[in-house]
Order: sequence, then structure tokens, then C-alpha cells
Amino acid sequence: MKKLHSPILLVVFILLFTIVSCKKKDGNIVASNTQTSLNAIEVAFDSTQIKTFFGKYPKLQPYQGEVEKLYRKHQFHYIWFDKDGLNEFAGLLYSKVNNLSKEGVETVIPYKEKLDDIYDNPEENQKATIDTELLSSALYFFYADKVYDGIDAQKTKDLGWFLPRKKQSYVNYLDSLLIDPSLINKEEKGVLKQYYLLKDVLQEYRTLEKKGGWKTIALDPNVKSYKPGDSATAIAQIRTRLFITNDISRDSKSAVYDDELATGILKFKKRSGNSLNKTILPEHIKYMNVSIAERIKTLMVNMERCRWISNDITKSKELIVVNIPAYELTFFRDGKPELHSKVVVGKAMHKTVIFSAPMKYIVFRPYWNVPTSILKKEILPAIEKNPNYLAEHDMEWKDSNVRQRPGPENSLGLVKFLFPNSNAIYLHDTPSKSLFGKEDRAFSHGCIRVAKPKELAAAIMKDDKKWNPAKIETAMNGGEEYWYALKNKIPVYIGYFTSWVDEEGVVHFYEDVYKRDEALATLLFDK
Repeated sequence: MKKLHSPILLVVFILLFTIVSCKKKDGNIVASNTQTSLNAIEVAFDSTQIKTFFGKYPKLQPYQGEVEKLYRKHQFHYIWFDKDGLNEFAGLLYSKVNNLSKEGVETVIPYKEKLDDIYDNPEENQKATIDTELLSSALYFFYADKVYDGIDAQKTKDLGWFLPRKKQSYVNYLDSLLIDPSLINKEEKGVLKQYYLLKDVLQEYRTLEKKGGWKTIALDPNVKSYKPGDSATAIAQIRTRLFITNDISRDSKSAVYDDELATGILKFKKRSGNSLNKTILPEHIKYMNVSIAERIKTLMVNMERCRWISNDITKSKELIVVNIPAYELTFFRDGKPELHSKVVVGKAMHKTVIFSAPMKYIVFRPYWNVPTSILKKEILPAIEKNPNYLAEHDMEWKDSNVRQRPGPENSLGLVKFLFPNSNAIYLHDTPSKSLFGKEDRAFSHGCIRVAKPKELAAAIMKDDKKWNPAKIETAMNGGEEYWYALKNKIPVYIGYFTSWVDEEGVVHFYEDVYKRDEALATLLFDK
């Protein structure tokens, strides 16, 4: 009986082996008993087909490395087909790619005719083919690149953006999407939440654009300002303009500057970074006359900037954010804004750098160690003209350098906030309080002057039992320079956003103070 069993077992083994390893001539598909994802067909392909595919579709070659990594992980199994043909996520991805403009992306979709043919004729594409499989994978990485990642890191550095770029594996993320395609519609992709807020406003503004947008307000060169009680054709035009952007709830068509319009003007000024008064100046009308097409472009540019930042920063218990174009600092605790403060940033010749670093120290009654560049260009020439310059400005020589002694007239004010960095930038108080009343606040040599330094110190040290507002007041107004090391380091992010949606859902547009939008727009929109 043993002799009889051996040949039979051998034949069975050979048959099983043949079934498992047989190849189809037309697609080099091999059967496999390893399932790669939920409902996926259990077949694999010859790995050399990837190189052949990208030779055939050269416009997709930037994604070849990621595609190879994806299929090595899945042992070269088909992942975009199930027993009924292309799976659910494949169709959803195709729809997303066809609607990239909703994501603020204007680009040419590579091999769109081929993609359209596949998805317009689903009954003809039920059978797994290597071209459709690899085209779908390349399409996924194309989408991730445009919508999640944005332009490459080196280009952002060339634009002066030194905030850390987010890192995410889109190979691993695809596994989640194949199991639950609805995840692609959720705000869980590592993109800053601000991105989705701007995206909503983008749709609103595109709807407004289709309705005609807004008309240009006639600017009378002989009129220096409009104030409550004034009457003019331009006032009726301003009223209509503010109604279109929801700054007022109705358009009475009145040419008289009344209380209803004044309320709208205050709302308009708040979201445009202007001083909150009721006077309408020519520059405010010029702002209103920026076309809706330009505002749409600004929204798209800032959506792109959001792609570069991981939403992990919002998970910090405490966070300080400075938005340069808004001239504003916000202190967040547990993801909620606790303090807003006006700031003064670097002038165009001394741009404040876009970067991040952890705040480690608060220095009360600081010395100001004059930077070498300022010493050579400003202080030394001043001393030549006036030998008493140092004494008159409470300055002294210290180890071949000049420093200003602590006190209320010190250029750093009574407190500074240090987050050590190679750019020598920090936050500080200032004796020049009047600058905070100006609408354009780019006056410094690069460091950031804070309008509410005492309040910021109190917010930072709120949970430190060694400090309270009274002790902070004492440290700022008496004694020598005093350094205090923070128990918890606080991330400081200095960013650049010319449009932003606040916690109340109101969109703000700010002056492009360093003229950075156009350079980014050129990279995004030029074909």
C-alpha cells in the first residue's frame, strides 16, 4: 500500500504546484493564495512590468520609486481590482483627480484621455490589466503629491520657507484607503486644518465669481476720506461691495454713510488687518477693488502653504504662532487661542525669517547687545557725528561690542522671549508703542516686537507656581537683567499667510508685505 500511495501523492503535488504557479501569456499574471487587501483579487504580476510601464508612460516617472515601494510591500499583488473589476476606491480616486481645482490645484492631469477611457467604459475594464493597475497607483501618488505634499521642499526653501515640512508615508496611507475609501473625504490626512477652511472659502468665492463677483468702486482723486454722515456715489458702491462679501446683511443702495454701513466697515477692517475706526481711506477702497480672481489666487497660494505644515503642531499643549502679513501673534493653549497681540516685524530690507524653534527662556530687563551689522551701519556713524551718542542712549562698550543697558528706553523693552536659532530672531517688548497703532507694521531689523509682552509672559507662565502677574510686573520694572528657563519648551512658529480663516469662520486677506505670493503662484500656475 505504501508503494501505491507515493505515486498518487506525487501526482497530486505536481498538479497543485502547477495550478499555483501557472502563468498567463498575455499578462504574466501568477495565481497566489495571499490576499493583499480587503476584497482584492488574489493575483500577482511580474515585477519587471513596472519598469516597462514607466517607459511607456514617462510623464509619471517621478512616482516610479513610490510605486515600486508600494508593490514590494504587497508582494506585487494587484490592489486596484476585486472580483467585480476596479474597486470602489479606484473610482473615488479618479473622481478626486478630476476635481483637483476644488483642492486649489491647477495642473494638467497626465494621460487623462487614457484614464477617461478606462472609467467611462467600466464594463470593458473588469479584467485586471497591468496598465490599468499601475496607472491607478501612479495616479494615487500624483494626487498625494499635488494635494497632500505640495511643491518639493527645496523649492519652498528657495522661497524663504524654513518651517519643517511634514513627513507622511502615502504608501501606508493607501492601505487604509483601500479598506475604507471614505477616509479620503475626511480631514485626517496630516494636512493643517486651515487648509479645509480655506478650501470652503475657495468654493464660496468661485460661486461669487460665477455670479459676476464685484464691480470696481470709483475712486475720486479729490476725496481723502469718507466718514459717517458723508454722501457720495462711491458710498453706495462700497455698500454693495460689503454686502457681496457678507460684511453687511443687506444692501439698501443708500449713498449716505449711515450706522449700518459703519458696522460693515468695522467688520471689513477687522478681517483686512486695518485699524478699527469708521474712516474709509483711499487705500481701503483700493483693497476692496482687488478682483475676485486675484482673491481666488491668494486662497490657492495659501492652501499650498498649508500643505507644507503637519497638523501635528496643533497637538502641542501650548503653541505660539506669528503670522507676518497679519502682523499678529497668537498664543494657543490646548488648541484654542488664548491671547492675540499685534506685532511689528522686519522691514522689507530685513525680512523676518519663516521658521520655527522651541522657546526656552524669558529674559526680564534685558540688555540689548547691538548686532554687528547695526553697529557698523548705524551706531558707529552716529558716534562719529555725536561723541555723546552712547551716553545719550544709555549704551556702553562691552568686550569690543556695544550694548544698551536695561530700562524702559531699552530697544528690547522690559522683556524678551528667546527661542535660540541661527537667525538671531526673538520676540521682545519695545518702547516704541506708537508703531502698533499703524496698519503697516514692518519696521524692525528682523526681530518681532510684541504689543502685549506682559500678557504674553503671564500666559506662558500661567501654570508655573513660581510666577504670577504681580511677580512678572516686578521683574519687568526693577532690578538687573534676569533670565528664567521655562519648564516646558513652547513651539514658536513664524509663518507667512496672506489669507487666513479665523476661529469664527471669517476669511481675512492681508497685504503681501514681502511680495512672496507671486513667486509661489508662478510655480503653481505656470504651465
